[in-house]
This record gives sequence, structure tokens and C-alpha cells, in this order.
Amino acid sequence: MPKNKPSFFERLTGTVDMSDEQVEDVYEDTHDEREIVKSSENDEWLSDEMTEEGELAVDVCQTADDIIIKAMIAGVDPSDIEVDITREMVTIRGERMESSESESDDYFFRELYWGSFSRSVVLPEEIEPEEAVAKEKNGLLTIRLPKVDREKISRVKVKAS
Repeated sequence: MPKNKPSFFERLTGTVDMSDEQVEDVYEDTHDEREIVKSSENDEWLSDEMTEEGELAVDVCQTADDIIIKAMIAGVDPSDIEVDITREMVTIRGERMESSESESDDYFFRELYWGSFSRSVVLPEEIEPEEAVAKEKNGLLTIRLPKVDREKISRVKVKAS
């Protein structure tokens, strides 16, 4: 005997009781729509998402005169690291290449990150990008960024022409 009157819960939430056949029809229609979307041009952004860069872990601290950024870049040649600096932000990019020491892929653990990585850091204060210094020692990249000295006064002599 079909139900004509909605239950208290259906009236309260506005839901509709559906038979198993109706639910199956809705699932098939939704499944067909997913297949259409899956095979369309949207595959490009899916493949881009698969080639994601790793995010470099950093420490950022400051002294009275500098902002200091430290990052572990072990296994990367320092000449292959790009450091882009503006007055407000620092971006570090690089790629860690995997050496092929093992001919088989018979790993017990595989936790090391291989591939490209990057990290952008928004700086807490304005810095002088031209005076920044980046050094690498034992796999640790240290970037020293001198803060802008807003209280510094420069005196310019006027020359007669």
C-alpha cells in the first residue's frame, strides 16, 4: 500500500521518500553525467594537479636588523636553487633529483621527497632586496634579509652647477 501522507520527519525536513527504483534511476543519471565530465576537457587541470610541487619547510625569525629564513635543501646543488626576493616576499624554488642507486623498486620505506619544490614566504616587515645574502652549508640554506631602516637619515650635499 503506497504512502500518501508524508511522515513527520519528511514534513519537517522537506525530504521525499523515494522507492529503491527511483534511487537507482537517480544514481544512473548522476553516474552518466560524471562520465561525461570526466572525459571532457577538464582532464587538463586534473593532470596539472598530479604534477604538484612539494612545499619546502622553512624557519623564519628576526633580529633587530634582519629577517632570517632557513630551509633544508639537502641533496640539491646550490646552483640549482632559485631565490626570488621582493620587498614583501621571498620565493625559493628548486628540484631534488633522485639518484638511481637501486635498480629495483623493492623498497621497504619510501619517505624522501624527490621532484620540484617551492615555498613563498610573505615577510613581516619590508626589506632591502638588493642587500640580501643567501648561503648554503651542509644542506641548510640561510637567507639573511636586511630590514628597511625607516629612521635612517641621509644627508645629500647640494652642488652648484
